[in-house]
Amino acid sequence: MQLALSTWQEVESYLERSTAIIIPIGSTEQHGPNGLIGTDAICPTRIASGIEEKVEVLVAPTINYGMAQHHMAFPGTITLKPSTLIHLVQDVVTSLQQHGFTHFYFINGHGGNIAPVTTAFCEIYHASGTSNATTPRCRLANWWRDEVIGKLAADLYGEAEGHHATVSEVALSYFAHPEAVKDVAMSPEIAPNGEIYDAVDYRRKFPDGRIGSNPALATVADGEKFYRLAVDSLATDYKAFTTGDAS
Repeated sequence: MQLALSTWQEVESYLERSTAIIIPIGSTEQHGPNGLIGTDAICPTRIASGIEEKVEVLVAPTINYGMAQHHMAFPGTITLKPSTLIHLVQDVVTSLQQHGFTHFYFINGHGGNIAPVTTAFCEIYHASGTSNATTPRCRLANWWRDEVIGKLAADLYGEAEGHHATVSEVALSYFAHPEAVKDVAMSPEIAPNGEIYDAVDYRRKFPDGRIGSNPALATVADGEKFYRLAVDSLATDYKAFTTGDAS
């Protein structure tokens, strides 16, 4: 059930059965020579849609923008300030909480979101702890960090999986949008690794946008494998989270 495609009456009815909601969150940023700029939002959106097919759940509109300042030397990237993202997450949660939602399951596609989003959770818990309101429950599920996803990526690609513009995320985005598959040669085949500090440093060290990866290996067929694993694993985690059985 999609929040954006529902009426308020349908949401009110849903709340009689469940007070949990899935909120996909990603980023709009470069993903190397063949990776889609929307990759980090496309992946959690597609996974959330798959969970919706298996579990009765309400899925909120995807938060398509994230904290991506380190990619700003590459055209097309859009970033939020960390403080903006923190306030955005707070406002989304408190708005939905006002209607009766209690459990907020964020499916995340971008590493740069982790610190701001978890900080937002801390602010939400702090505010609830100083009032008589029921404290909401928030979880950030970073789909690519799931153990089964990591194992499949290692088995398929080894060191070529990399750290940004990874093969797995590009493959999953291709599965979601096969019409947008790009055929681009990589030079070198596997990009170098290293730390980055800001956008200028990133572009200087990694001029094509990749870090440690060879996303030319990405295929729609592999993307479907990552999709099905992520849906099964996160659907199980979501159900545990909403029933209070999650650790």
